[in-house]
Amino acid sequence: MSAQAQTRPTFAGDTWVIARRGLRHMRRQPEALSDATIQPVMFVLLFAFVFGGAISVPGGGRYKEFLMGGIFAQTIVFGAFGVALALSHDRNNGAIDRFHSLPIARSSVLAGHAVANLIRALLPIVFMSITGFVVGWRIHAGVLDILAGYGLMIAFSFAMIWIGVLLGSLVATPEGVQGIAFIVIFPITFIASTFVPTSTLPSVLKTIAEWNPTSSLANALRHLFGNPGGIAPPGAAWPLAHPIAYTLIWAAAIVLVCAPLAVAQYQRSIRS
Repeated sequence: MSAQAQTRPTFAGDTWVIARRGLRHMRRQPEALSDATIQPVMFVLLFAFVFGGAISVPGGGRYKEFLMGGIFAQTIVFGAFGVALALSHDRNNGAIDRFHSLPIARSSVLAGHAVANLIRALLPIVFMSITGFVVGWRIHAGVLDILAGYGLMIAFSFAMIWIGVLLGSLVATPEGVQGIAFIVIFPITFIASTFVPTSTLPSVLKTIAEWNPTSSLANALRHLFGNPGGIAPPGAAWPLAHPIAYTLIWAAAIVLVCAPLAVAQYQRSIRS
């Protein structure tokens, strides 16, 4: 084999170079990780100690244990926001143009962003788990269920990354990303069973919350971790009765729909 063939870059190698760059930026700019570190911890402490005494869980159980599934779900959905911002910054500071002047596969830029942000998504999961245990959250399940719970979080995080890539490719500026993300993502995470049971919501909002994938992710985690709210009451809507299946369906659908759209829009955005 020739020396040229041995040193020829590969897609995996190019992807890891881009991903490593993103990880280094996170390390050198820790303030940019506030949404993945400080914010989840703040939400856990705020709702556990400020609102926890005023919210009762149907069927009994501790609100702090009910809360954690919702906090996990909310933070994972918020993950799309960080991906979109990172990609938008690279589009505006000339980094994308510099990448494409190099002898690398163009698709490796998006793949590198996806890998870096999937690794980044593990940070809030770790921080929330530690904070949850400190405030009194406990897991009442076996090892397989625990692994399934954390695996489900990683799978849905991967799906949200592609929503973030699509948003970052559609919106030209980081300011625009922030505006759209807050308008869309905040209602999605609050009109759900993140902080309160869906049974406490008004009729229209209750229906929306029952079919909201944020609710199914939260309830699936409660079910797998053996926490209050993980068992649907009789006659519950299908997503509440089958939260794990419904969450996996949404994760697969998001990837199948958003990934091709994100790649196509990204190619259009760099040609314009």
